[in-house]
Order: sequence, then structure tokens, then C-alpha cells
Amino acid sequence: MNVAFPVPCAPLARAFSARTGLVLVATLVLGLVSAPASAQDAAAGKEKSVACVACHGPEGVSANREWPNLAGQKFDYMVKHLRKFRDGIRNDPLMEPVARTLTDKDINDLAAYYAAIRH
Repeated sequence: MNVAFPVPCAPLARAFSARTGLVLVATLVLGLVSAPASAQDAAAGKEKSVACVACHGPEGVSANREWPNLAGQKFDYMVKHLRKFRDGIRNDPLMEPVARTLTDKDINDLAAYYAAIRH
């Protein structure tokens, strides 16, 4: 099968056989599809959110303007900032003791739970 590629792509395209390309695409697709399922669990996040409720509310909506709402917060944002609290990069006397106990899995689960809530 002869396929015409734009000039910049031609050398790369010739370097791979059709079979190699299919294996590469399948690996990428399977990796992208299966990784999030094992990396985060919103139901587990809900169970782990018990410590969060006192300040951030039962559904992630805080009654105190000093504490942010977590409901609907973006997954990546939550992961980034929970890790910063846990690792001592971001300082807060209330958050640090709680965040220090969290594993990466806990953080992913909590972020998945709060990201899924629509308020």
C-alpha cells in the first residue's frame, strides 16, 4: 500500500511498518483508557473526604468564605495543590496536618470525587 505523506513526515512514516504503527497506536489507546480507571476512584474519594467535611462542607461547598469550595474543582488543580500541602511546598496550618497523611492514591481519589460534584 503506497500512502503519500507530506515531505516532513515521509522519512518517519517509511521507518515504521503498518504492523508497528498498529501496535504503537493500540498501546497508546490502551494506556490512555486503562490508566485513569486505576489511578482514581471517586467512590473511594467520597469515603476519604470525611476529614474534609469539617471545613469544606459535606458536598464540598464551604459555609465559611475563608475555606474554598472543593465541589467542581478541576481534577489536576486539586492534585497539584493537595500534593503541595502534603509535601510542605504550600503552607497552611489547617491543611498541612491533614494532607501529610495522604498518599498519591488518596489524593487522586479525592480529586476525582470533588471534580465530579456539580453544584
